Amino acid sequence: MATIRRHGKGWRAEVCVKRQRRSRVLPTKAEAAAWALRQEAELSGQVGHHTLAEAMARYAREVAPKHRGERWERLRLDAIARGWDCARLGIATITGPQVASWREDRLREVSPATVARELTLLRGVFEAARRDWGWIKTNPMQGLRWPKSPPARRRRIADAEIEAMLAALNYRRGEVPATKAQQVAVAFLLALETAMRSGEILALRWQDVREKAVTLPRTKNGDARDVPLSPAARDLLALLPRQGESVFGVSGALRDALWRKARASAAQAVPEVAGLHFHDSRAEAIWRLSKRLDVLELARVIGHRDPRSLLLYYNATAEELADRL
Repeated sequence: MATIRRHGKGWRAEVCVKRQRRSRVLPTKAEAAAWALRQEAELSGQVGHHTLAEAMARYAREVAPKHRGERWERLRLDAIARGWDCARLGIATITGPQVASWREDRLREVSPATVARELTLLRGVFEAARRDWGWIKTNPMQGLRWPKSPPARRRRIADAEIEAMLAALNYRRGEVPATKAQQVAVAFLLALETAMRSGEILALRWQDVREKAVTLPRTKNGDARDVPLSPAARDLLALLPRQGESVFGVSGALRDALWRKARASAAQAVPEVAGLHFHDSRAEAIWRLSKRLDVLELARVIGHRDPRSLLLYYNATAEELADRL
């Protein structure tokens, strides 16, 4: 156990491990604590045994494949390992202040929401190293402050925007989609009817499609769920040819590329479309479903475990409530 106390204008850190003692005076208490942690790790024989980069590589091999976001986790871990000098240090020597410094650097480059996701991933690496592999005794991220994320995006979609996107994707309602862009248009309309996520729609298999519902074997939160199909949703699925296992023959990357191209074209006629994302269809669909389903039914349909997160969609005005009385 390290001892840290005032020493003149600085702070003296003293450690004793296996009868070996070391001490040093540093300008701040935080620096003294960080130095003490590194010395304890070194004296206990942990330094140099496993680096943080090795831990991230093992996490990518053994843990990430169990997650829906495996591809993103692998890419992000590789980027952190290449761009953060501390990744080459022994994982047992990494301190909270070092992670906090990295956090501040990232906040100057990307959004708080992105940094929060990366911190969650890093915390998972440290926890695996602590609990499963025995590489460290404590998680240096314990007590670390997370950046405050902005409110969740809940954008409404106007009918004019929908029609502009369908035209830009060269699709007319009721037609059998003949191109990838037209499949994206049908997927967008299906999302507006069902509130399914884009990835859930593109991953649909015909074997999971029934007359009035589809089964999603694996969703974002790890649970399977059944999604009821409105008559309009059934009509959309009936337009798609049953060729192969997948309902849609479009990957997420291709969907993104085709959507961006069509959005740029549609924005010339309807400028508001410039800020429209494909996944805004989920929020719009939830708004629409909230008019027909109660909050518990809606939570079941869209896969929210906590119905309280849906109360915003039921935020009726006093006048609207009066009309129901």
